[in-house]
Amino acid sequence: MVYLRLFLEFFKVGLFALGGGLAALPFLQDLITKYSWMTSKELLNMIAISESTPGAIGINTATFIGFNTGGIPGGIIATAGLAAPSIIIITIIAHYFKKFNQHPLVESAFSGIRPAVAGLIASAAFELAQGGILNLQYLQLNKKLINFFDYKSLLLLLIVFTAVRKFKKHPIIYITVSALIGIIFKF
Repeated sequence: MVYLRLFLEFFKVGLFALGGGLAALPFLQDLITKYSWMTSKELLNMIAISESTPGAIGINTATFIGFNTGGIPGGIIATAGLAAPSIIIITIIAHYFKKFNQHPLVESAFSGIRPAVAGLIASAAFELAQGGILNLQYLQLNKKLINFFDYKSLLLLLIVFTAVRKFKKHPIIYITVSALIGIIFKF
């Protein structure tokens, strides 16, 4: 039963998370709330690992959750569930794309999908910010606004954001340097 649940839940994520791994984050957050397959902190760690290793966030997370839930078969089944909709849809689209790519309905659909994907990604970024730079538990416990931010993390976020915009280096450079900073300064 757990294998079927893993496949179906990740099939839904793969079917509706248009825009790639970051767009899948709200769906993954829903899954961890619904099934407690991992904690929010583990999801943040998984995103960090996924961003610094080869592979897509969704695939890496599906494999991780599947493995933790159902061992090696669970990892394979969850990953297959996530990938199956893309394989099916891309096969269908590839067959018909040349014929319909200039059709006004198709162009209108893509015009509507792009802002929706941007909204999903922005929502995921907000969730990451909450877990990565905001200390919501301090605000709830102490009611002191001064403890609301993790200032070291916020400073690192701003430095990396500025560096990415200015220097346009490969993301692995920023991830590696940030990991080293985290180790040195004990984030």
